[in-house]
Amino acid sequence: MFVFWAVVGVLTAVAAGLILFRAAGAAAQAEAADPAPGLYRRQLSEIDELAERGLMGEAERKAAHAEAARRLLAAADAPQQAWNADPRARRAVLLAVAAAPALALGLYLSLGSPGFGDQPFAARLEKWRGSDLSTLTAPEIAAVLREATAKRPREAEGFRLLGLAEGASQNPVAAVRALRRAAELAPQRPDIWQMLGEAEVYEAQGKVDADAEAAFTRLLALDPENPTARYFLASAKADAGRTDEAAADLRALLADLPPEEPERRAAVEAALAKLAGKPATATRDPQQLAMIQGMVASLASKLEANPDDPEGWVRLVRAYAVLGDTAKRDAAYANARARYAGRGQVVQQLDEAARAEPMP
Repeated sequence: MFVFWAVVGVLTAVAAGLILFRAAGAAAQAEAADPAPGLYRRQLSEIDELAERGLMGEAERKAAHAEAARRLLAAADAPQQAWNADPRARRAVLLAVAAAPALALGLYLSLGSPGFGDQPFAARLEKWRGSDLSTLTAPEIAAVLREATAKRPREAEGFRLLGLAEGASQNPVAAVRALRRAAELAPQRPDIWQMLGEAEVYEAQGKVDADAEAAFTRLLALDPENPTARYFLASAKADAGRTDEAAADLRALLADLPPEEPERRAAVEAALAKLAGKPATATRDPQQLAMIQGMVASLASKLEANPDDPEGWVRLVRAYAVLGDTAKRDAAYANARARYAGRGQVVQQLDEAARAEPMP
């Protein structure tokens, strides 16, 4: 560690020495001829060259000549003021060069951890691989899955899970990249196309861009009644100025949505109100919201006491998603997915629950 700081000090001194050396050279040449007259003379010759090539008319050439000549005369008549280096400024620079590494070292010794051992990434990754997934953070899970997908590059499920982990790690670019690979490997899976489209929308900061529209179009071809695809494709039409078509699609979607999906119906109604230029109406009052949060807290307590309840975990993940509590949703999702990793149907239900849209 002290070798590192010694090297830093030497490099800092060398950099400061180079700066002072060049400054001294500039001071020694302070009495040299002013370059301004030569600059304006070259400008005059360039004006003549442009005129000879037909790129400047005669009137324009004369006007440019007059302006350059005026500046040349002003530069020649201006008093020359030599630049001189202040020796006191040099001493201040040398003092700063000596003080900066010493101050940085003192701060590191008092605030840092000089005795803390190295933590190579390979060792940490090995530890994460052997840990319970429910104890890992989303970036740690993503790191494990990146290594797994590199070893098994033909498995779509691995890339789908990597896309989920990257999204939970607030890395939308990596999430989209992983989900695109998953879609290439399993082009007939609607769940992957839906996740990809949603990730594209998130990466585009809520806009349904061309990539997201392509993903949802493919999803709709595989699942013609998919409400997510219908909603976002209607949003794309609205963004393109096709408001009548967008409104018709949203009304058709609203008619097909069952009453048991109030959150999704509320989102469609809000989109219709926006197209009509009307303010969206609130769907939850504070007392109702408090009641829902209490019910969710009660469900979480029951699962903590009796965790072997796959349906309860699915309801809890969906509830957190609907409430917009992404931190608790991700934690419950990771816990439940690790618990039921061998039960594909439960895992699929958990994935769908995690994608539930938050209520307005």
